[in-house]
Amino acid sequence: MKLEKQPVLQDELIIIKPLKENDFEQLFKVASDPEIWIQHPNKDRYKKEVFLNFFEGAIESKGAFIVTDKESGEVIGSSRYYDLPEIKEGIAIGYTFLAKRFWGTTYNRALKILMLDHAFKFIDTVYFHIGKVNIRSQKAIEKLGAEKIGQKEMNYYGEHKSQNLVYKMEKSKWNLIK
Repeated sequence: MKLEKQPVLQDELIIIKPLKENDFEQLFKVASDPEIWIQHPNKDRYKKEVFLNFFEGAIESKGAFIVTDKESGEVIGSSRYYDLPEIKEGIAIGYTFLAKRFWGTTYNRALKILMLDHAFKFIDTVYFHIGKVNIRSQKAIEKLGAEKIGQKEMNYYGEHKSQNLVYKMEKSKWNLIK
């Protein structure tokens, strides 16, 4: 069975739904905070024309989500599944960002748990690519139990290439730690 890359998933904190073209303004409202992008490979994504490119890549991926706070219904960020052409048996989770006020809370963890649980119904390995200077995201994914396995130059949609650390999570390990 093939992984459904845009299901609707939810828990007590968040709802993640497939990203649609008409979500741009709501998502850009969150993304327009320059502090969100300080540790990301493209630090200019808070600019509308740069974020538009990011958004187009998200739509084209057919694996992107809009994340909303379940209680308020407010849009708080985005994430996505994306394919790895060189690795047929796995998928990656990434391009994640959340509004700054949700940093240091359980929201990012809840998002990753929902996405990992869903992915592991279909596949055995999930990968993460995290910018070398994105210490906050590195620490968050390590807390979930992902293992750093290397480094890779990534070519982001319409953006410059950048060095990323590669992490992986195996279904067998996830089942033991969650």
